[in-house]
Amino acid sequence: MAEGYGRYHFQEGIQYYRISRGSLYELKDHLISCYDLKYVNRQILDKGLPLIEEAKKLVNGFINYQKRQKKNFKK
Repeated sequence: MAEGYGRYHFQEGIQYYRISRGSLYELKDHLISCYDLKYVNRQILDKGLPLIEEAKKLVNGFINYQKRQKKNFKK
């Protein structure tokens, strides 16, 4: 997300925020794989998955906010 923050155009920043969201899905997949391979226990999985979901909601909200900012900027 930090890389997107310094961009000069809204759309370019939004693309970096979408990449950040993709990284959260990747993190979720890795956490589940770690559980399946018994690198982490159920407690870690149960603690991590909701944190990832909350982060995805926040990133989605920020992406939507940036889209509105872009739309309002053009007026």
